[in-house]
Amino acid sequence: MFERFTKDAREVVRGAVASCQEAGGGTVGPEHLLLALLDREASRGSFALAALGLPVENRQPVREALDEARRRAGLSRADADALADLGIDVTAIVSRVEEAHGVGAMSGDRPGRGRRIGLPGRPAFGRDAKSVLETSLRIALAHRDRHIGDEHLLLALTARPGPSAEVLADHGVTHTSLTRVLYSEGEARAG
Repeated sequence: MFERFTKDAREVVRGAVASCQEAGGGTVGPEHLLLALLDREASRGSFALAALGLPVENRQPVREALDEARRRAGLSRADADALADLGIDVTAIVSRVEEAHGVGAMSGDRPGRGRRIGLPGRPAFGRDAKSVLETSLRIALAHRDRHIGDEHLLLALTARPGPSAEVLADHGVTHTSLTRVLYSEGEARAG
């Protein structure tokens, strides 16, 4: 599959690993892929984000929202709201855990957790991150693209439910809007 990745997509994968390592994590997740995508400039995915109102210089709120979701152990706001309906205050739980164990204790970014698969000294890709990569392949094939670019990774992140898709949607980046920007404009130029 990786032989189909463009240079930009490969850079996103490398950036996700670096982002995970910087956070002290042991497993690359979808949020690391999104953080790496946010750092890209002059790529198809970056241009799509800019077209939807997220130019490179305005992406800090997305990073902050991802950090907040990681503090909640990756629970989306919908998950937190559902728990609140059951009388469980996620914010209070996070506060108590962080008081006892430090800020970010629930983020799951701890080296050495779980079974190691991958290169020694490098974080492995978690199940959700692998699913994003597989979804990006399906999306590329569905659009009859011969490569997997960073735009396909971005589309895959918006196609899967979870904190990354939720944070992007909060900033006007949905699967539908991305597809429109990436493919409708291209079809108009081709036609």
